Amino acid sequence: MGSLSREAWAQRLAAFRASPSAFMAGPEGEDLGRDLLSDLRSEKLSEQTKVSLLVLSLEYPVQLWPDAPAAEVAATSLLDTLVFLPPRLSALRRLLLLAATTVLATGGALGPTSGASCRLLPLLLGLASGSDLGPSFGPTAEQRSLQATACECLRELESCKPGLLGGALGLLRGLLGQAGPVQPLSLLLALALRNTLVVRSRAGAGLQGLLMAGVSPTRGGPWDWTLVEEGDAHLQPQAPSWPAAEEVGRGLAVPEPSPEEARELRAAVTQLLDTTYLLTPVAQAQLLWLLGWALRGLQGQPPALFKPQLVRLLGTAQLTLLHAVLALKAAFSEALFTAQDEALLLRRLTLAAQHPALPLPTHLFYLHCLLSFPENWPLGPEGEEAAPLLLGPQLCRGLLPSLLHDPMALLARLHLLCLLCAEDEQEEEKGQVQSPRCSLEELMAGLQQRAALDGGARSLATLCFQASYLVARCLAGQPAVLTPLIHGLAQLYRARPVLAPHFVDLLDQVGPELGEPLRVLLRQEVVSRPGRSEALRWHLQMLAKVVDGSAQSATLGFLQAAAAHCTSWDLQQALLRVCRALLQAGGGDGLADLLQALARQLEDPDGRDHARLYYILLAHLAGPKLGVALAPSLTAPALASSLVAENQGFVAALMVQEAPAPIRLRVGSREIKGPLPVLQLQVEALEPIYSLELRFRVEGQIYAPLEAVHMPCLCPGRPARPLLLPLQPRRPAPAQLDVHTLYTTPTGLTCHARLPPLSVNFSDLFLPFPQAPQGAGPGFFEELWDSCLPKGAESRVWCPLGPQGLEPLVSHHLEPFVVVAQPPTSYCIAIYLPPNSRLLLRLEEAQGDGASVALRTDDWAVLPLAGDYLRGLSAAV
Repeated sequence: MGSLSREAWAQRLAAFRASPSAFMAGPEGEDLGRDLLSDLRSEKLSEQTKVSLLVLSLEYPVQLWPDAPAAEVAATSLLDTLVFLPPRLSALRRLLLLAATTVLATGGALGPTSGASCRLLPLLLGLASGSDLGPSFGPTAEQRSLQATACECLRELESCKPGLLGGALGLLRGLLGQAGPVQPLSLLLALALRNTLVVRSRAGAGLQGLLMAGVSPTRGGPWDWTLVEEGDAHLQPQAPSWPAAEEVGRGLAVPEPSPEEARELRAAVTQLLDTTYLLTPVAQAQLLWLLGWALRGLQGQPPALFKPQLVRLLGTAQLTLLHAVLALKAAFSEALFTAQDEALLLRRLTLAAQHPALPLPTHLFYLHCLLSFPENWPLGPEGEEAAPLLLGPQLCRGLLPSLLHDPMALLARLHLLCLLCAEDEQEEEKGQVQSPRCSLEELMAGLQQRAALDGGARSLATLCFQASYLVARCLAGQPAVLTPLIHGLAQLYRARPVLAPHFVDLLDQVGPELGEPLRVLLRQEVVSRPGRSEALRWHLQMLAKVVDGSAQSATLGFLQAAAAHCTSWDLQQALLRVCRALLQAGGGDGLADLLQALARQLEDPDGRDHARLYYILLAHLAGPKLGVALAPSLTAPALASSLVAENQGFVAALMVQEAPAPIRLRVGSREIKGPLPVLQLQVEALEPIYSLELRFRVEGQIYAPLEAVHMPCLCPGRPARPLLLPLQPRRPAPAQLDVHTLYTTPTGLTCHARLPPLSVNFSDLFLPFPQAPQGAGPGFFEELWDSCLPKGAESRVWCPLGPQGLEPLVSHHLEPFVVVAQPPTSYCIAIYLPPNSRLLLRLEEAQGDGASVALRTDDWAVLPLAGDYLRGLSAAV
């Protein structure tokens, strides 16, 4: 196969990017990688097209060459293409280097047995060192960019194989002092030094002269893979975190180096730190992190090497550098930062967080730094959350949360305020500064008042409960703070019972310090409002969560008064859930009387069965067995009582269970009847089912809600009557119907299942136009045609026809809608599209093998749908 043209490649790449997995599974997917490598050498393609091919190989290497053998072949071909490039300036050299590196790394082919790896590594090291590799690697003007690219490629390979460049440390260190790209070389040397120290520490060895200048990993022969094999573990490539202290104890600490090695290491680190002035802020932060990792576990290497950098970095305005400083502080603590440094850094963070013009992400960053500040001498056990010791209320006065703050900023400031309250157990400081506890109580009262506003935004209530959870988590051991919070939440429920789901979620998350007293107050709030209420469903939901064995008489009195008003199915189920909770709490004589009354009074048979079951369980089982029967699980102990096992079966029978779909559903042939479009559904049963109910739902507001369809019974092998589903479109457009089914099995279980979606086509909405009035004559269609403009739209479509011509197409698809016909060459068609649109067609057969179709409609949105429909008809001919 010859090389493809630029247009052909453009179409092919567009199809691949649209869906890479689908394209690779298709007929052209197998040859895409091979054709790409072949056409990179073609002289017919422009350089810009080849750049597009190489960019694709960088973005999707795993899809193009998914295994190691394919990656090896691809990398070899890319290196051959690089060698054969003419000696003029070209944008392909850097991309070919990057592509070969990416393919080897992602394909798992990088290793000592790979021929492409053995070619690529010396080539990259030679380019990085600025060696003259011949005219095939471009003119002198291109060498600096190639040198930087080679450093980036080596850094990527070193990240994949830690220790790969351990033998080149001396060479890279020597290059750093020469004229070359400083940033790529600095980051490469720092990464190689860090990885080598980690690999050698795990082997219990030192650097052994690897930092001596002039040492090369090839040493005149093949590449040295010794350190890679010693490491035999993947390090986190430049992760933004520090190793835990226990990792250092497990072997990350290198034995104390010899004086010569220590001197060389200090010189290399100092040389790298001296280059930071020439790097971008992001690169500086990365370099500091790598060097901090390299020196953290070393004996005899004081972190004072970083001290000159701190003089500059403590006043930086760059967030990346500030983060690097905090990372160094977390690593070296008082060994590098004095108490004055710590106080200065805290004051800087505090004042910066108060700046009114900060963007929200930057503001949150400063607050997070304060919340996670690494202290020199933290009080309390390791891992305990606490405010920095030097961060007092006076310094944080400008960081107190306010109702005017953004919700995320308010929560972060509240978190800091809670930590200050945990430290502040004394009284107010003689009126000079409002105590943190008072500020906290005022803020929570304001949040609760906003959440209690009738008709208030849901976000205000959510923020209130998020803040309540934060206070409960940080101040669980301070009753003086929790008591007003609990009473405020109880008042909030009294004002807005509709927030019951939020209360339920909060009770699930908080500990007993807040949860238990809040349950008591909420139960009292609920039972003090018996009788009919618009909030009855919320009271029942809350009561099912907070009810226990205490104060059952008041609870039962509330339930007896509420039972008369529980007329709907959902209210009856909520009432029964409260009864179930009372059963699990121990029950009682009053509960037995209530269950008997419910078994007689409830209108819903399902509710009566539940009440009857609960009464039987209460009458026959003791407390422990009753709790197990109501909450069966696979881990529950086996029970000797046959009645309990039977009742567990009753519980399962009364629950709606999810099951595989027992039927197949499809849209059958259409019959036009009545004023609305109707889908005719064909049902095929895979097993016997009873009381089938099909529920349909349409995404969005395209159609009005659809009625459920019912069938009393279905059996496999027996033909079922078609089901009719009327549609009420709110605008004429096709749609997907989500289908759910509810049915009963022969064993009496109620199950639900989800069926594949049904498609409603544009043609399924067609209805015949109302007949012309008496005496209107043949001009009726022309009047309709003229009435569509100027408010409507018109178009013209060419419809290819088969050998049978226009008449069979019309008779098969459009017969009910024909208004004027001159068979077999001309037809006028009027289609009514509910709710209130019309589509008019003039079909005239041409001399060739097609027909000209003129379209008019009073709804411009119908025009593209009609065009697609007509083109589909021509494709089906």
